[in-house]
Amino acid sequence: MAVKRLNPITPGQRFRVANTFVELTASKPEKSLLAPMKRSGGRNNQGRMTTRNIGGGHKRRYRVIDFKRNKEGRAEVMTVEYDPNRSAFISLIKFEDGEKRYILAPVGIEVGQIVQSGKGVSPEVGNCLPLSDMPLGSIIHNIELQPGKGAEICRSAGTNAQLLARDGKYAIIKMPSGETRMILMTCVATIGTVSNPDHSLVRLGKAGRNRWLGRRPRVRPAAMNPVDHPQGGGEGRNKGGQARSRNGVYSKGLKTRDVNKRSNRLIIERKKKK
Repeated sequence: MAVKRLNPITPGQRFRVANTFVELTASKPEKSLLAPMKRSGGRNNQGRMTTRNIGGGHKRRYRVIDFKRNKEGRAEVMTVEYDPNRSAFISLIKFEDGEKRYILAPVGIEVGQIVQSGKGVSPEVGNCLPLSDMPLGSIIHNIELQPGKGAEICRSAGTNAQLLARDGKYAIIKMPSGETRMILMTCVATIGTVSNPDHSLVRLGKAGRNRWLGRRPRVRPAAMNPVDHPQGGGEGRNKGGQARSRNGVYSKGLKTRDVNKRSNRLIIERKKKK
């Protein structure tokens, strides 16, 4: 993937850094794998706003992604496509019996390539296999936390984890955050890195592009009145003390993870602090 800078022929293009989308091979999605997406606009079932800064945006349809990769057999990669609901690209694969599914596209996947799932599959890019069958040091993504539940880790653009070791019935995985934890070896993962690694380099360039994505303007807490936010008010510009939410909950440094969470015993090393 690559990004490009646009000529500043308009103010909105002056600082824009855009995706070239050179990897994409199709412009229209597979109709049989589309589902409707209803948007809430940040309102609950009573019509009251419960989440701020959400609303508007372009209409979307959901692409049904196969996060379980539970169908064995050979499948041919038909396309690499854009998905408006996630940062990564997706690929349409077609099995020998004619069934089609969408999967997360890894870096380096190509149209015509054969991908497989299940035990005994070779550890090649795009193939999905149990952690017990992977060679140590493998770069993986789309990782399950519970067998059969479907992938929950390393699904966003450019992310990957590494298989470090095995200990009993657990595999030791190094996460993108730097955290090291144990995952059951019966869980499956996909070989490779998630596509679109330069997603973090993209700059929208103008406020309108944010509105197309369904994001509404956000007012800075320091610009509010004291009645609206703990950091509001004051003559001129005030620091406002430690950053916190409208309800007074600290937004920096406050630990929010349950100290008695059952999965704490599986974490060997916590993620690195910034």
